[in-house]
Amino acid sequence: MADKKITPREKILNLLSVKAVMKSKIFEQSIEVFNLLKDVLSEMSNDLNEMIDDKDYKRVRLEYRDRGKYEAELKFADDVLIFSMHTDVFQFDRDHPIWKNEYVKKDQYNSYCGVINVYNFLSDSMKFNRLDDMGYLVARLFVNKEKAFFVEGKRQKRQMTDSFGSTALTREDLVEFVETAILYTLSFDLLVPPYDIVKHATVEQINVKIESSKMTTGKRLGYKYNSDDVLNTEDHE
Repeated sequence: MADKKITPREKILNLLSVKAVMKSKIFEQSIEVFNLLKDVLSEMSNDLNEMIDDKDYKRVRLEYRDRGKYEAELKFADDVLIFSMHTDVFQFDRDHPIWKNEYVKKDQYNSYCGVINVYNFLSDSMKFNRLDDMGYLVARLFVNKEKAFFVEGKRQKRQMTDSFGSTALTREDLVEFVETAILYTLSFDLLVPPYDIVKHATVEQINVKIESSKMTTGKRLGYKYNSDDVLNTEDHE
């Protein structure tokens, strides 16, 4: 007797059931990782502040702020890092190197990930509420249902997708992730924008600028934002 043919609606229900459970698990893992990340940020800011003894350096103390369930902020010197967990679950495009990974080939559902983004803004952009100022993505972390992970970003060391699935994310991995983002940000300086980009200004812009310095600003305003646009100070010490 031939096997009963599965109807399209049964296929839909089966797929919905599998994906719903998987995505729920990924969301739970992402929340767990993000809460641990918040602990890392708070502890790191306290530890570094304790190391700042000289009164001349008091003005560059780190300030951690929990901005809600899915956001956290770390302010230091003239910069702010915003850590933001996306509430959706993502899949990678077919040209992404993740598909060459044996762990993913074994089970394509291993490739579904939650993502935590890290954006760099100038602290004055927040202070003066300059809504048109530019922020820059400096890193992002991907985590799946088994807490396997990899990262993308400036100078991040865990960017090799071929090792995805070999280990589960740990607190130490998050510490390294944050430290690298901070070090990059401190090297990522504000450049004078090209003359032609700022040669015109409206009366409104000037009036607003006089009130609260709200001229549009960004570290690479008028320039392309490339992966190799920052001097690696470690090579020049």
